[in-house]
Amino acid sequence: MKVLVAVKRVVDYNVKVRLNESGVPDTASVKMSINPFDEIATECAVQLKEKGIANEVVAVTVGPAKSLDTLRVAMAMGADRGIHVTTDALVQPLEVAKVLQKIVEKENPDMILVGKQAIDNDANQVGQMLATLCCIPQASFASKLEISSGNEAMVTREVDGGVQTVAVKLPAVVTADLRLAEPRYVTLPNMMKAKKKPVQTIELSALGVDPVSRLKPLSYAVPKQEKKGQILSSVSELMAKLKTEAKVL
Repeated sequence: MKVLVAVKRVVDYNVKVRLNESGVPDTASVKMSINPFDEIATECAVQLKEKGIANEVVAVTVGPAKSLDTLRVAMAMGADRGIHVTTDALVQPLEVAKVLQKIVEKENPDMILVGKQAIDNDANQVGQMLATLCCIPQASFASKLEISSGNEAMVTREVDGGVQTVAVKLPAVVTADLRLAEPRYVTLPNMMKAKKKPVQTIELSALGVDPVSRLKPLSYAVPKQEKKGQILSSVSELMAKLKTEAKVL
């Protein structure tokens, strides 16, 4: 089976994004890396190949020229080849899903693995939109994935009441949660090998997808600093503070 995994270049999760003088997030000089949930999805895809379940893993990304670095990380982890859809525009979730739909039509994969969300916008939309556009089943927030037969996957997902296991017919879209896999450490030799793996470059315009943003941010603001909590010794002390300080009673 062929597995298609989508990866995105985002601000590194260790970086604290600040606003610049214009009042917008300053991402020009900060460290960028692969989206953590996409990294987990890539690891899961590579593990399927190592188990002999998948015979090819194809990584795809949408973004500017620098996104090639993210694609190389996925290939260093074990993806066989990459597809880079190039654009300098800020592509929003619906447009990303439409791009991936075009790639799915070209590649005809048996499974599409994506991170459940990107940590830059936390939209949690691409996987669901992609499944709808492709008219194929989906299993979101996967914490465990097993291929029970040649055309069916068993997906365990975390829900409010515990865990839920669902069966989906392949091809299907699976969105990766934190516990799906533990990403491997990418070594320098593997990064060097990844540079020799084939990457297909496709202009966004060639896919016929309109990258015009339909959602626009009105303003940005730094979260307010909350007061530190206090440990109180009695109920009477709590009542007094609710009256005198919080003034909610």
